[in-house]
Parts: sequence; structure tokens; C-alpha cells
Amino acid sequence: MSDEGAFEALRTQLRAAATTFAGGADALEGILLGIVDDVDRAVGEPLEIFPVCRHSPASAVAMARRLRQKQPKVVYLELCEDMAPLLTELRNCRLPVAVQAFASDVEGFPAEWSPLSVVAPITEASAEYQAIAYALDTPGVELVLVDRSADHVFQWQTPATPSVEEDAPPPEEEATLHGDAVGVEIGDLRPRFAELEEHLLRHGRVRHWSEWWHQYVEVPLGDGDHDTYRQVMFLIGSLFRRLAPGDPHRVRVDEDRERHMWTRMREHLAATGADPKDCLYICGAFHAASRVEEFGLHGTGDFEIGPPSASKWQYGLIPSSHAAIEAQFGLAAGSVSIAAAEWAKNVKRTRVRPFRLVGQAGGSKRKKPATLAVPEPASTPSDRLTGFLQRPPALDRVDEAELLGWSVEIVRAARRNGYLASTADSIAVFETSILLAGMRDRAKPTPYDFQDAAITCIEKDVVPGRRDVRRLVEIMLGGDRIGQVGYDALPPLARDVHDRLAPLNLRLDQRGVRRALLDIASQPELEQCSDVLWMLRYLMPPGAARPIMGERRLGERPIQESWDLALGTHQRALIELGYEGVSIEQVLEQRLRRAAYSPQATAAKVLEAVEDATLYLRSHRLAGELGARALAVLETERTVDGAPEVLRRVRRLLAYYRTNEAALPQWIESFVKTGYAHYCTLLPTAFTDEDADVNQVAAMLGFLFSMESLALSLGCDRTQLELAVAQSHPEEPSKVAVLWAAQVQLGNLSRTELRTRCDQLLDNPLAVPAYPRYLNGFMHALGPVPGLADFVVAAVSNAFGRLPDAVLLPWLPRLITTLGSGGGELAPLLIREAGRLFPGRLAALDEWVPPWQAQPAPATKLETRRRAGARGATLLTTHPATCNAVANLLGCDEPWETARPAVSGAALTGRHPDTAAALEALLASS
Repeated sequence: MSDEGAFEALRTQLRAAATTFAGGADALEGILLGIVDDVDRAVGEPLEIFPVCRHSPASAVAMARRLRQKQPKVVYLELCEDMAPLLTELRNCRLPVAVQAFASDVEGFPAEWSPLSVVAPITEASAEYQAIAYALDTPGVELVLVDRSADHVFQWQTPATPSVEEDAPPPEEEATLHGDAVGVEIGDLRPRFAELEEHLLRHGRVRHWSEWWHQYVEVPLGDGDHDTYRQVMFLIGSLFRRLAPGDPHRVRVDEDRERHMWTRMREHLAATGADPKDCLYICGAFHAASRVEEFGLHGTGDFEIGPPSASKWQYGLIPSSHAAIEAQFGLAAGSVSIAAAEWAKNVKRTRVRPFRLVGQAGGSKRKKPATLAVPEPASTPSDRLTGFLQRPPALDRVDEAELLGWSVEIVRAARRNGYLASTADSIAVFETSILLAGMRDRAKPTPYDFQDAAITCIEKDVVPGRRDVRRLVEIMLGGDRIGQVGYDALPPLARDVHDRLAPLNLRLDQRGVRRALLDIASQPELEQCSDVLWMLRYLMPPGAARPIMGERRLGERPIQESWDLALGTHQRALIELGYEGVSIEQVLEQRLRRAAYSPQATAAKVLEAVEDATLYLRSHRLAGELGARALAVLETERTVDGAPEVLRRVRRLLAYYRTNEAALPQWIESFVKTGYAHYCTLLPTAFTDEDADVNQVAAMLGFLFSMESLALSLGCDRTQLELAVAQSHPEEPSKVAVLWAAQVQLGNLSRTELRTRCDQLLDNPLAVPAYPRYLNGFMHALGPVPGLADFVVAAVSNAFGRLPDAVLLPWLPRLITTLGSGGGELAPLLIREAGRLFPGRLAALDEWVPPWQAQPAPATKLETRRRAGARGATLLTTHPATCNAVANLLGCDEPWETARPAVSGAALTGRHPDTAAALEALLASS
């Protein structure tokens, strides 16, 4: 424990300051003296507490130095306790990476939170990595994670709390590596009192919190001794904690975390009998100066840790990046990259040997024994805060060589990215950096001063390329390092994908796009790679596997394909697939079954799952199961919203089964039979329902007419369809046109009568404004009744010729929209029919008469016979021999004269008009 008077001098000074500035003892004195009490309490704890700040180079250097001095045998770390088994896999990764806990099967939490995901990013320039590397590579050292589990992270949230604690990350690719996961990390040290942060930024002459921390904490603590570092971090943590707003939920969560950690440490000490002097407790400075009853080895509280929920958690490592960490925790852009550069500089300057996991990317391949310093003897803590707070800032000389190198390098990078930068700009950046540092009361320019100077002197007002100067400075100072999870640390599914795509001979673990060429015709073994790629395209985000050439359709086999693959860039998505199953086939089957059995599933969605199961998995078992589900869903639907999609998918599946199977599956026969009766029942209501549009009604009729032969063979009754059409009485013009088309298909309305009705509409001035809506209905009717294509072409032509411009012009956009939405089916019919009816050359258009307008009036039966008799008389007199032969065949043996052929022929024709007509037909056919 600390001496009673260790911080008495500091207390006296703070009490005097509170009296002077506040005019007497009040809340200010209580806050100031309470901070000193918190520091005194934390310093005097027998179990040494090491406070840290996340991604702080000063914390990392102090941690590496303290580990080599103290050589603790037990390291307690503020990290989710259920993530401990994964830390050894960090050897197979390139930092930064994030330890992830993922749960897709959620029980006990709101459904909208699913899937649950928690990530803990780890960088090389962090104190927690130094502790992990020391504990894993030093024999006899035990690493114990004592923070709440991933399940408790969500248990301690309120139902109204979203599943993501921080703001949504920006849309940049590197910033979305963590997805929508909740970030947990030790050392969350930032004022929660907005006015305090604003005050610090304004008086510190900085733009954001990361710059303030770098200027007033990182730099002064970089060369501080161990006791000074600890007391300053305790002081900052206590200050921010006491000035934090009193959010009851957040305060409760913070205190429960501290109770949880101290409870776990006391349990471990009691179970193992470890000496507290050989232990080190690493936590965020915000939690180090805790005031809960459970604090310390002699805490009096009795905190009960609740059981986890029934959710099934999966664990793994996912790639991370500096930009993703900044977006996850609300840090300034580039701050983690600058911290990494500062860490490298501190290591070189202080000559502290950092810890690195043996075998990790960038480290040594052969394990070497750890060389540690001799432990320092225990010393009584003394007051280091008073001297630190009274010491003026060190007036370090400007590192001209470093600043000059930065200035030259940023101009070189700017020129490569299209800026018109020169040597003069290098001089300007150098001098402006020094000027800005002086204006901000800094002894030497910081990376943030240099960044502002570069933007001012180089960027001007135009960004010629895709990177601005701010981004170029970040890249120059270290860049946005993106981690990678090694093959051995991947889940089984991800390793299986890499193994099955090995015949492509591509480095799929690297970031960027790789082009894959598959000549399946000459290398049939590549067809298995094609199957994997198509499943990855279905399961992974856009861009992970993108086909350039080739497609997959029912009943077709691939010949040649070309792909753009970016599996290394989308490594997180591939790893998260491994949480759902051990193979991509299993994951795809689970996804399809989940979509089919969703409470919001429609018949169209289930049929889509059936088609995907057949297309990607070629599974008759799964297709049959999902098909039965589609039949059950169709029976419960009371709307026709999905009728167009149902029609398209059933047609494709029927065509596939008819060409590739010996017999239709039982489920699709039942679906057609049930669908026929189902849509017949809904048809009259759909015609009059305002919510059902003409496209849906036409799709219902398309199902009924196209599936009619199969439905009738399965036992359906056509009378049901005829009654449904007879009971339909629409009032909307487009639906009326669809009904007329259905009546024509059923034979209840002739084409002549249909044409007459359209002519009557055009002749009626009151109906002319609604005529385009009738045409819209006829256009949709081509789906169920494609035989009306010639009639629709004629109707559209008449509309262009007879409708006034005030009616015609507003209708044209709707015509284009109709052809665009159904262009795959309607446009080819109309184009083919128009090509048959209209003349093929422009010169013939002037003399062309539309066939629907050139039809003569129907002749009577008597006139037809007379015309036939006259033509027969001419034939008889012209060909007498033929006439005699036919007469003998007909039994006419009476002699006749040819001297007056016209009279004799006319007489014979008059006596036998039927024979003359038959003769004319016989000659015409020959």
C-alpha cells in the first residue's frame, strides 16, 4: 500500500487551487481531491494495475519495458474471456487482425440484432499485443482474459440499443472490414463530457481528440519512467470518469465490467494460489481508477456473473486495417497510421525491444528463448504527478532531417498522383510546418502540423487524382496497413474453398483482383472450380467472385468461363461463411432452407430457392423439399402480387424437367394442379381489385392458359376457368382489354367482334382518352394470349393514325415502359409480327394498304355461286377435252356442241353449278 502522505503535497496544492478559483470549498475541490484519491488507491493496490490507452505508442513502449523488468507469471488482460483460445492463432496472421465472436443462431436477444458479432482489433503498436506476445512466447507465463464474454456484451445492452455501438463506418472498402460488428477493446480513453473535450481542443489548438492526445500525452509520456506513466494514466482516467455525464445504463455497464474483471481475478488467484506480486493486471485507464466495491484483492463486493444465453457462438480471426479501426471507434482518419509510425520511432529512439510472436508474418521463423532483464526490486510508490504537472514542456529541437525528408517525400508522392508540385513546394511545406507548430505553441512540428502544411501548400483547390494530400500523408507515414489471416488460422470452410480452387493456380489469399480463365471443354476437371465459383458468387458480397464470361442456366453445361476473383479482399466474408458450416454446399443449403421457411416467404421466393437448389447444388432431394414448401405457401396466399414471378419460374422449371428428366417430379405436378385451381378462384377478385395491377392479372391468365394442358391431364376441369372468366367484370380499361383477350382465347369472342369493339372505342369521343389504357391491357395480354400479336400490331397502328396528339403523346412513355418491363417476352412478338405485316422496303410503304383495312365485304352465297359458274364456263370452253373427261367421270354422257362454246358452257354450268365449282377447285389445286 502507498504511504499516507505520498500525495499529500498534491492534495494541498489542489485544495488551494480550488479555493482560489472557485471561491471556497465546493464541488470543484471534491472532484480534484477525488482524483488524487483514485490515483492513490490504484497505485497502492497489491496487484499491480497497468493502465493503457488503445493504440497508444507510449502505452506499448511502457508495456514492453515493464514486462521485461517485472517478468510477471500471470497476466490478466481486459479482453473478452471467451476469445482466449484464438490468441495462439495470431502467429499465422499478419497484423492488424481482429478476434471475432459471431452468432447467427440467436436465442434470447431481439431478432433484429441477428447476426451477433463482436470484434477486438489487435495491432502491433498496442499494449495488449505486447502482453499477448510476452505471455504466449515466455515459458511458465499464464495469460488470463477477465473481461465479460461476447454473449454478455449483448446481454448488458438494453432492448432499444442497436447492435452497433459506434457510428456506421464510411463506405470505403478498408473501413468496412469489421462489418456491423460491435467493437470491444481495452483502453477506451476519451472524455465523455462533450464540453470538456471541446474545451481541451480549443485551448490545445488542435482539431480532434487524436491530435490532442498525441501532443499532450503521447509525447510527454514517451520518455517517462514507469511510476510517472502509471500515475498520469490513472489521473486522466479518473478525471474523465468523474466528469462523464450520468448515463445510468452506461455507468452500470462500466461498473459491471469492473466487477466482472475483479471477480474473475480473485477466483483465479484463489484457484491457483498465485502470488499477487507476480501478477499484472492490464486494463484501460478509464477502468483502472474504479470505485466499485469489488475493486482490489480485498474488495468487499460479491458480484454474481449470469449464465450465457443459448446462442451458439463461433470464433475466428478476420482481417482488419487502420481505417477499419478508426471507423469502428470514432478516431480521426489517419490517427492509427500516425500512431504506428510513432511506435516505430519510439522503439528506435528508446531502444526498447518489443515482443513479437514467433513465426508471425514479418517475424522470425525459428523460436528463440526470450531474453528478459533482471526483475527490479519492489519499491514504495512515490508522488510523481506533482513534478510531472509542474514541469514545463520539453523544448525539443526540430528534427530538421526528419522534417526535410517528409517534405521531399510528400512532393514526390504528389507528383506521382497528378499534382503540379515542385521543389518550391517542398520548401514551403517545410517552413509552413514550423510556422504552424509555433502558432500552436509547439516546440516542434507534429505529423498533424505537417499534414496541414502539406494540404495548404500542395493541394490548392483541385484534387487531380483519386487521392487527396491528406491521404498521401497517411500513406507516406505508414499507410493504411491491412492485415491478413493465414491459411492455418482460417476456418475449415475457407481452407476447403482454397483447396478446391487450387487448380486455378492463383494467389487467392492476396488482396486485389485476380483473373481466372476456365477452359472447361479441354480441362473437364475445372468444372468443379466453376461450381465453387458460382456458389461463392451467390453467398459472398458483390465483387468477391464476378463472372466476366459465362453464365449458369438450368439444363446447360459450362464450356468456357472467365472470372474476376477478390477473395483476399473479401476475406472477412469468407471467414464468416465458415461460422455457418463446414462446406459451402452446407451453407448454401442452409441459406436456401432459411429463405424458404421464413415467415415472410412467398411462393415466388420459395420457387426461387427451388431453382437455386437445382442450379447450384443439383439436389433433387432439396428441390423436392422446397417445392413442397412452395405448394404449401401458395395455398395460403390470398393476393396475386407474386403471380408474374411464379409464372416465370414455373415455366423455367417445367422446361428443365421436361428436357432433362424422364418424368416430372411429383411436387411440380401438384403445384400446377393446385395453382390452376388457386388462380381460377382468385381471378374474378383480381379483375376488380384496385391493388392488383394489370401485369399481375395477365400473369394469372398466363399461368392458366400455359399450364392448361398439363392441369387438365392431372384432373383439373376447364369449366372452372370458363366460369372464372364469366364471373369477371372489370371496370378498369386495361383489365377490360385483358378480359377480352381471355374471351378470345376461350372462343367466347371472335376476332371480328374484338376489332369492332376497338373501332367503336375510337369512334366514341368520350372513350378516346381511355383508349391507350386499353392498348396497355392488350400489350400485357400478349403473355397469356400470344396469338393476338397481329391484332395488337394493328391496334397500335390505328392508335398512331387516329388518336389526337393530346392523347397520343402522354401515352408514349407508358408504351415504352410496358415494352421495357416485359421486353423479354412482348417485344420479340411485336417485332416479329410487325415485320411480317409491314412492307420490307421504304418505297413500298406509300402504296401499302394495311391488311386489316383491305378486307372486302363478305359476299352472299348466290353471288359466290354465280362467280364460280362464270369462271367454270370459261374453263369448259377453253379446255373441252378435260371437260369431256370430267363429264364421263360424273356420268354425263349427253352430247354437247362446241360451235358456240360460250352458250354450251353456260348452259352446262347453269345446269350443274356445283360441278363447275368443284372443277374449279380441282384445277386450282393441281
